[in-house]
Amino acid sequence: MMVDAEIFSLTVCPSSERNPRNTEADIIELKDGRLLLGWTEFYCYGGSDFSPARISGKISWDRGRSWGEPFTIQENIGVMNVMEADFLRLQTGEIAFFFCIKNSGSDCHPYMRKSYDEGESWSEIVPVAKFHPGYFTLNNDRAIQLSSGRILLPAAFTPNIHVSSKLVSVCFYSDDNGRTWYRSRGEVSLLPGSTAEEPGVIELEDGRVMMWMRTSLGHVYRAYSSNGGETWSKPESMNVISPRSPQTIKRIPKTGDLLLIWNHTRGPRRVPLTAAVSHDEGETWENFKDIEADESQTYAYPSVTFVGDEALITYYCDHKSLRLKIIPIEWFYK
Repeated sequence: MMVDAEIFSLTVCPSSERNPRNTEADIIELKDGRLLLGWTEFYCYGGSDFSPARISGKISWDRGRSWGEPFTIQENIGVMNVMEADFLRLQTGEIAFFFCIKNSGSDCHPYMRKSYDEGESWSEIVPVAKFHPGYFTLNNDRAIQLSSGRILLPAAFTPNIHVSSKLVSVCFYSDDNGRTWYRSRGEVSLLPGSTAEEPGVIELEDGRVMMWMRTSLGHVYRAYSSNGGETWSKPESMNVISPRSPQTIKRIPKTGDLLLIWNHTRGPRRVPLTAAVSHDEGETWENFKDIEADESQTYAYPSVTFVGDEALITYYCDHKSLRLKIIPIEWFYK
């Protein structure tokens, strides 16, 4: 359906009694122009982060206006679930697919698979945090590849999420196209009692990597790395208000500016869902525009994929259904 003359909106994965929650998605453009959508599909019962879930997929042949029937990308091989669809087109051409396997409150780890045939089949599973016990959370749409070829996968960590919900942010990196992985020597933590979680990363024009993170301090925080994610600076406020909810930052290919999608509010509820643009590598933000503002619902866990002159943005509505909006890039500048 159309929201206005510029923006296309579609509930691409509605919730139902059979699928009470469809959330945490990512979209990747395939080489033949099709789009592959992956998301966390909860089934059987419940919709908590510990309920049964798999990673499901859909294909679009018309740049996201319509989608085919769902299929399974990653079956649930965890004691609890698998979550967090995350696609990355590697510089060598194949697709890397990241997700988490959750077995308990003290055993949740990220894994990677690859596709050499545009998502028709996937390789064996590669552990990203093989020698690191604990609970690692991975967000959707987070993995990046630096200009050097290094792959970065940011994550948040706590020994046991049921014992302590105060998380620290870390980064895993690979210099051999995902065959072997290492954990950053440093971690990003905030004040005692505060949490630094659901991090994302982006390479800046000067070669540094900026990490941003969800906090309980009322603002988005950030840290910097000058060595490709191995160590991180002391975190600082980004001077952008936010509740305890995640943000997504992507570079707009057409302009080179940064695009931020997040909940721009001082309140605890995840509404509105807002976009802003930075012309100075995240130092300042402008052109604040609400993508969703209906306060009867909540919106979070956005992904952003640029296709031509459009941004395809997915996010959940009320922690149940998955919505897609297709927005012309010029809209963010009006």
